[in-house]
Amino acid sequence: MSNQANARSAHARPAARGLLRPALISAVFFMVVTGIVYPLATTGAAQMLWPAQAQGSLLLRDGVPVGSRVIGQAFSQAQYFHGRPSATQGVDPTDPARSVPQPYNAAASGASNQGALSRQLLGDVAARVAAYRQENGLDAAQAVPVDAVTASASGLDPHISLANARLQAARVAQARQWPEQAVLALLARHSETRQFGLLGEPRVNVLELNLALDEAGAARLGNQ
Repeated sequence: MSNQANARSAHARPAARGLLRPALISAVFFMVVTGIVYPLATTGAAQMLWPAQAQGSLLLRDGVPVGSRVIGQAFSQAQYFHGRPSATQGVDPTDPARSVPQPYNAAASGASNQGALSRQLLGDVAARVAAYRQENGLDAAQAVPVDAVTASASGLDPHISLANARLQAARVAQARQWPEQAVLALLARHSETRQFGLLGEPRVNVLELNLALDEAGAARLGNQ
């Protein structure tokens, strides 16, 4: 039996060595194709066909990137339009084991995962409604757009509805000492329609609109 076992082992060793070479060649081949060729091909195609999107859909001011068209930012000053709430989290700087709210944290896109019956969510929405009405000078009976008081699924939505923007226009105009119609006209120029005429709702990109406000403000000062 020992001689037979040794014979089988002797036959198995050349067979194993025969499989090693094609296995290594296959592993190297697929590493090169999937790890080098495919990423380079898709990156090159994206750079040629959609260069702006491939670079992150960046928005520039004086040649310096100030944000992206597809990632919202938090605005709180009265002279700017405010985006919708964001429920993204981040690491607590005082305790790395804990998470704390960090609105529009692009490294941690996500929602609150709170259900419609969540007391925490209902309380947060009620507080946001009250704050929205106060900062925009609305009375208690004024309806508040849902996107003004609820976070998006990503927490990074760069847009707000036109209804939301129009309710903020008076505050922005007052803070900038502009006629409200001038702010509304700028809003109309930067409004976006439904994609392909079907998808989504009419909206406006908050960062683009706020950059346009600053540009128009600089032009008004230059003309004085």
